[in-house]
Amino acid sequence: MVAKPAAGGGRWAEVEPRRLRRWLDGFYSRHDGAQEEGLKLVAANGDTAELVPPPGLGTIADVDALLEALAVPRRLGLLLARRNAVAVGVADGDELISSKVDTFYVQGRTAAGGWSQQRYARRRENQASGAARDAADIAARILLPYADSMAALVCGGDRGTVDEILTDRRLAPLLPLRHDRLLDVPEPRHAILVATIPTAHAIRIHLIP
Repeated sequence: MVAKPAAGGGRWAEVEPRRLRRWLDGFYSRHDGAQEEGLKLVAANGDTAELVPPPGLGTIADVDALLEALAVPRRLGLLLARRNAVAVGVADGDELISSKVDTFYVQGRTAAGGWSQQRYARRRENQASGAARDAADIAARILLPYADSMAALVCGGDRGTVDEILTDRRLAPLLPLRHDRLLDVPEPRHAILVATIPTAHAIRIHLIP
């Protein structure tokens, strides 16, 4: 388990669903027990651990309800995009059942100035728009057939690129499924798509201190 600093204090940890019971046992053991306040654990020394349910679970009242919900596999859509690459997939539990990865040519920035800089900027914007359209084609082909059975759509990469892809009218059925968290991923590749599945299913835990 890797913990990262949290904005405003404390740190974030991510735990796979199958490891959550063991993590809870460890927290209770280290703190000689703890009080449960919904999804928040409060130890006698003031340490707290607040559990954030993963995408697709909806409203969860307490820890027992979370453990019960996690026992049921969920189907997630995955859309990972950066300016020059996209990886789209559908994960049924831990298994990737459908996917497509592609790359696009988008010209890098130039040091030229004046008219040349403007011309290169327009060309780059046109290439980026074309890449977003192609990525939307892939997203429609891979995700839409599963839209009715997906618990959530989890996105990652560059927010601007993801947002532009999802403006395609064909993808409107996916918008209510989109989870608000954006995963930080490198340039999308098949291996990155596969590695993202556990992260998409993970329970985030805000630890203080």
